[in-house]
Amino acid sequence: MPLSNQSESLNQPDLRNWLGEQAERLGFDGLRITDTHLGPASERLQEWLAEGRHGHMDYMERHADLRAKPELLVPGAVRVICVSMNYLPLESDFDAEWRRLADPTQAVVSLYARGRDYHKVLRNRLQEFAKLIEEKIGAFGYRVFTDSAPLMEVELARKAGLGWRGKHTLLLNRESGSTFFLGEILVDVPLPMDEEQAEHCGTCQSCIDVCPTQAITAPYQLDARRCISYLTIENPEAIPVEFRSAMGNRVYGCDDCQLICPWNKFAQRTSLPDFAQRHGLGQASLLHLWSWTETEFEQRHEGSAIRRIGYSRWRRNLAVAMGNALASSTVSEAEKAQIHQILSAALGTADPLVAEHIEWALGADRAYN
Repeated sequence: MPLSNQSESLNQPDLRNWLGEQAERLGFDGLRITDTHLGPASERLQEWLAEGRHGHMDYMERHADLRAKPELLVPGAVRVICVSMNYLPLESDFDAEWRRLADPTQAVVSLYARGRDYHKVLRNRLQEFAKLIEEKIGAFGYRVFTDSAPLMEVELARKAGLGWRGKHTLLLNRESGSTFFLGEILVDVPLPMDEEQAEHCGTCQSCIDVCPTQAITAPYQLDARRCISYLTIENPEAIPVEFRSAMGNRVYGCDDCQLICPWNKFAQRTSLPDFAQRHGLGQASLLHLWSWTETEFEQRHEGSAIRRIGYSRWRRNLAVAMGNALASSTVSEAEKAQIHQILSAALGTADPLVAEHIEWALGADRAYN
């Protein structure tokens, strides 16, 4: 509905300023606006899907038409309000993360997943934001999104000016690096649009060089089938043997391309308690997390993004990491004996997926150089 038909007469610059103020009040760290046209990005998506780089993420192929045309998700939509929200907890330290990655006995969970499920946090605040807009300008058509529907949110955020695409395909921002979540509101109100940002990666390719599985096959090209985040979260099957040793002690997601990125020296800590780490996930050992029963897994990950992978995938990932600890020259013989004993004891009652990874961990199918 055009602004001229809204119940309250506002000029567009005033409304744009008000939107930014409200977004900040709700805890968002950035707000930009763009239209729904994706241009060449939709063609690149089709090529990526045709090459099978999405792996088992069949939902991306099923809804490719919606991803290419956001206006199909909200009839009459002409603008996308794009917001960002920083997620780094106050206690996070990149140097400490590298040290944990170098200790095979420790369990490394991606920084974004150590607190409350971001889907819930952002969705609730986006809904509140939309209601405030409705109170301000009258009824209008809208729908909120946060990684929850077929929407090319990184591309839309790039177009809106929230940042630029890094060579790892994530969005980068000069003020906060890449450690933020994205959310969107599709609206049928022709709000004024913001300009795109220039790219600032230059010749740097640190993210490409550091990737443990070479999942970033070229600048701006990601093969999800090789990505540790995909392998440990989205992949429902056995983790391909050729990637298991490279996983190291990463049991949920992977942050390497963000930890190495020079722009993340500007990464901003969040003031929201929702993203503070829970249940010691930033300090937990592999053995500690392995000791959780399925009931404890469900209880401790209640309200967490981790819960959706289920107990079996969780144990699968831990088994791989424990196998890598057994193969490491830096782990003591006493620690290896304890890991070996615990895995052997679990083998008899493990489901087929977990059992196969335990057997690999114990040496049945492991092929280290």
